[in-house]
Amino acid sequence: MMLKCNKGKTLHIFFFVFFFSTVLFGQQATLIKLDRLNAEIKNETEKIQVVNFWATWCGSCVKELHLFDALGKDRNDVLVRLVSLDLDLNPDPKVVHRFIDKKKILSEVLILDESNPNEWIDKVDSRWTGALPATLVVNNKTGKRKFVQEMLTKESLDELIQMVE
Repeated sequence: MMLKCNKGKTLHIFFFVFFFSTVLFGQQATLIKLDRLNAEIKNETEKIQVVNFWATWCGSCVKELHLFDALGKDRNDVLVRLVSLDLDLNPDPKVVHRFIDKKKILSEVLILDESNPNEWIDKVDSRWTGALPATLVVNNKTGKRKFVQEMLTKESLDELIQMVE
């Protein structure tokens, strides 16, 4: 199926839909329950996973987001997941969607759909106090896993990945 432009140029509908939906509406975030997130982390065996827990209201989180986006672009052997914890304070996922668009985030963004952090944070890592930002790095091939509760630099993020390789 084809669309005709005013000047007689033809566009393929696939290109039109794909390109303009991405440009106009940007990356969207998916609501996810913790059990499903944990299952997806466990099932990924081909790539090292970097799962960053963040929120739009966390200044340190926002400062380090560009590191994860760059990592996802630069390394094909790493899967980056950005898990927003914004629903805890604001039940409107549109806040996260607008933030993603504004910051032009290209990495996969998930919004954790859980209401009481005290009931689930230890299911991510037993050492997690609930502090943000927090990052989990998992390599299911080696069985290695690292978790930190601090703002990362490019160097410290690279070190975490090396620790699980």
